[in-house]
Amino acid sequence: MGARVGLLGRSQAELDLTKLEIEDAGGTAHRFRADVRDIEQLTAAVNRMTLLYGPVHTLVASAGVLGPVGPFAGQRPGDWAEVLDTNIVGVMNACRVVLPPMIGKRRGKILVVVDHGADHPRPNLAPYAASKAALVRFVESIAEEVRDHNVQVNSFSPGGAYTSMTDEILHAGERAGADEVEEAERIRLTGGVTPDKQIQLALFLTSERSNHLTGKLIHINDDLKKLERDNVHRDSWTLRRHLK
Repeated sequence: MGARVGLLGRSQAELDLTKLEIEDAGGTAHRFRADVRDIEQLTAAVNRMTLLYGPVHTLVASAGVLGPVGPFAGQRPGDWAEVLDTNIVGVMNACRVVLPPMIGKRRGKILVVVDHGADHPRPNLAPYAASKAALVRFVESIAEEVRDHNVQVNSFSPGGAYTSMTDEILHAGERAGADEVEEAERIRLTGGVTPDKQIQLALFLTSERSNHLTGKLIHINDDLKKLERDNVHRDSWTLRRHLK
């Protein structure tokens, strides 16, 4: 695709691995170590990225942590802090840094990664699910603010895939609940949704083909051909999930 990718995160090992994967696929990537919870670190990293690559055309906000697993009534308020700071404040920080130049240039795409906890209950993962639902409403709100500046902001639910969060749920066992463990076992065995399918939808949502879509909650199994139509109802594919 010819995209130059700036990788930003806390884990040097994960940054290194992702850079290698991108370069093995023929792409170009540069690593920037920063914590999305710290807007000063984030701003400095994006400034360095801009000097190296030029203006940010696309932001994919995917940083997230699972947080406490188990019944909410047994959790301590301190247990929620990291999940809320990373999953909500981290995304808000990232959007705050990239939006002004996107508005100035009248061009930009923001894709915020959520999951099915955004529109379905996830017992025993309440803070995590709440953070994802909050992100969807945040996306809908800022999308309206920048609609007339030719900047599109959408939420993307990529489906279950095998990650460290899968292992966290399996390790938690009965504290996570039978349904969560069963789903995590299935994902561990099958790998879950294929990366190719996730990439195809993500590329669509960050391309000019999706300029008519903003403030939407898009699931991996949504009809891509239907999404490409221009006559999408304003309340369709939102937190309310009106699909007709």
